[in-house]
Amino acid sequence: MKSLFDTDRWQEIWITITHNKSRSFLTAFGVFWGIFMLVLMVGAGNALDQGVRSQIDGFASNSCFFWSNRTTEPYKGLKKNRWWNMINSDIPILENRIPEIEHISPMLFSGGGGNNNVFYGERGGSYSIKGCYPVYDLIEKSTLIEGRFINDIDIAEQRKVCIIGDRIAEVLFPNGNKALGALIRVNGIYFRVVGVAKGLASVSIGGPIAESVVLPFTTMQKAFNQGNIIHNLGVTSKPGIKITVVQDKVSEVLKEIHQINPDDKDAVGVVNIEEQFNMFNNLFLGISSLIWIVGLGTLFAGAIGVSNIMLVTVRERTKEIGIRRALGATPRNIIGQILSESIILTLIAGIGGIVLGVGILSGVGVALSHGDQFFKDPQISFTMAVGALSILVAIGTLAGFIPAQRAMMIKPVEAISEE
Repeated sequence: MKSLFDTDRWQEIWITITHNKSRSFLTAFGVFWGIFMLVLMVGAGNALDQGVRSQIDGFASNSCFFWSNRTTEPYKGLKKNRWWNMINSDIPILENRIPEIEHISPMLFSGGGGNNNVFYGERGGSYSIKGCYPVYDLIEKSTLIEGRFINDIDIAEQRKVCIIGDRIAEVLFPNGNKALGALIRVNGIYFRVVGVAKGLASVSIGGPIAESVVLPFTTMQKAFNQGNIIHNLGVTSKPGIKITVVQDKVSEVLKEIHQINPDDKDAVGVVNIEEQFNMFNNLFLGISSLIWIVGLGTLFAGAIGVSNIMLVTVRERTKEIGIRRALGATPRNIIGQILSESIILTLIAGIGGIVLGVGILSGVGVALSHGDQFFKDPQISFTMAVGALSILVAIGTLAGFIPAQRAMMIKPVEAISEE
């Protein structure tokens, strides 16, 4: 029996494959196209997945956010369509009555509108203004490029300090000028920059971090005459507790405090980040499953083409196979020869499809690498590439099995006498 590393054997396989170049090319093209499309679809699916997830990447998965809406139901003599506000005193009540809460942070917002509201010297722009607690950075994570985030002393002493987004820093402090320690004017009031931050998520509560000025919550309430009103409330649950449990309890307590009908489903606005994560997980699980079903279907269609051509090849080589059998070739030799030809043809086509697919994905990734894109970093993992090669070997084996069985059944005497 010929060794797997016998050069004569590989030369024989190559001669057989290239004997009819057009037929071999057309046969291999089905496998090439199948694996090529599978690589492109998986890469595109991964890029879409990463792009969508980047929208909420900085949020804690066990978080939710609350805000006030007009009531839609009358309650205890109070008419519907009544406006209400969350206030500072709600926070200690929620913390005491809902032990499942891990972090809680009130927020205030002041939009930039159409007029410039943030200045350093003569440079300015229109940006979002946010007020929050230090723990908010554990609810919606940002990356500090330099400096620090708000701390408890800032809150207690109502310090006039701020964190600015990296895009604001680029506008206000061009040419490498340092932002830390600088006094900037926010809505006519001066604040000292103690940090420059970059957001992880493309979507953020109250505007993207990159284009926001973050102030201590207590400072913003006092400096901008906000009284004791809270615009938004961010909450996370303790480990092992679903945020839905906390969401229901917070809504219930807020309705009780502010005399809202318990059956009023719209008075307390809420967005559950855990539900958003689960929705995306289910969505992309379905997309991934569909991609693999279509891709594998295309590959198996290519395998059928390989199998049919190998049957034709076996038929054409009936006399040759008969002579081999007469000279002592065992059924194992014949099966090995046919299977080797099928696998090699499939692998050559498949590897070509993988290489071209990965090349195109890399080119698209480079083209989309500049700026925030909804379609991010299209690529396939090394595990997927290895898995694809394994599938190719399996397909090649499957495609060559029936022709190999047909070749093994050829009787030497009948084959030699066949014209």
